[in-house]
Amino acid sequence: MTEAILESMAESELSFKSIERETGVLRQSLMKFAAGEQTIRLDAADKLAAFFGLEITRRKANDGKRVPKDGHKAASPESGNRHTKR
Repeated sequence: MTEAILESMAESELSFKSIERETGVLRQSLMKFAAGEQTIRLDAADKLAAFFGLEITRRKANDGKRVPKDGHKAASPESGNRHTKR
């Protein structure tokens, strides 16, 4: 999301002052965010996204299959990776 906001800011060619006036996000925060010196708060990101017409959409990762916290896909019966006690 932050990449899309940064890209939109650059493409708009609006000044930080103009964006501040339209969104209420402080110019100093915008400048530091654009320079990569700090992240942006969620409420500010929401205001900027709305201003630039951006939306958050959920994308399907791993074909919609759940990946456990350890990062490995769970074995399915079809995969032949069943563990059995010997």
